[in-house]
Amino acid sequence: MQKCHSIIVTGKVQDIGFRSVVEYIGRSFGMPGLVFNAKDGSVKILCCGEDSVIDNFTQTIRVRGEESGAKIKDIKEILLPFNIDLPDEFSKVSSDDEFDLGRKLDKGNFLLNNMNVTLNNMSVDNKTGFNNLNLGLNNLTTMMSEHNTRLEAILEKLANK
Repeated sequence: MQKCHSIIVTGKVQDIGFRSVVEYIGRSFGMPGLVFNAKDGSVKILCCGEDSVIDNFTQTIRVRGEESGAKIKDIKEILLPFNIDLPDEFSKVSSDDEFDLGRKLDKGNFLLNNMNVTLNNMSVDNKTGFNNLNLGLNNLTTMMSEHNTRLEAILEKLANK
């Protein structure tokens, strides 16, 4: 008999495409269900199926999720005391709430600002490096010119003997 389950996956499971992995697995199992990001950083799954199917489903989530970059800390499965009318085809909830969209935008802005600082530092470092390189090349040119002058003097003395 099919039962409905609530599954909570914790760890590094957001912003890495984990919901798409879960959606693919759910569809491959042919089970009804939904997967969505929770505000607490976890990924939540509502699904229905036989106990053995749910056990295989959660094990597959752990294996495939970690293969695709998730750092799963825990998968907690709760049997619901009632059935939920879920979509027949397993789906991810793609309309993240404003909080999640804001969080993602904040993270993107943070990364862009850090990239800008890094690029500015590289620009300063490169300018310093090129100035040092030019100074070194100028010193080398001067030394080679002095060396050539000494060689010419030696060659002249040898030619006069």
